[in-house]
Amino acid sequence: MNHYETVFILNPVLSEDQIKETVKKYEDILVSKGAKMISKENWGLKKLAYAIQHKKSGFYHLFEYTVDGEAINNVEIEFRRDERIMRYLTVSLDKHAIAWAEKRRNRNKKTA
Repeated sequence: MNHYETVFILNPVLSEDQIKETVKKYEDILVSKGAKMISKENWGLKKLAYAIQHKKSGFYHLFEYTVDGEAINNVEIEFRRDERIMRYLTVSLDKHAIAWAEKRRNRNKKTA
């Protein structure tokens, strides 16, 4: 099982219900492929550095999870097919990145 983080940007014209539905869809896909979700973060509506699909902002979400590498391909295919997803990035975390992500989670818990 490898440790991954996926950040994806949702179209800003989506309603709150559509955003929740989309996030749940991708969480369910990962869990169905055997992923263990470690953390989910909603970063909210953020301004983009450059326009994507003529949009200047998007809803950011982050998933941190462990899963076999084959599951990543299935999720990314779904990201490409879904017009609600503007961009996505999945990275494999090494031991230093895992430690940093844990510090970020703990810091976010203190501020929440």
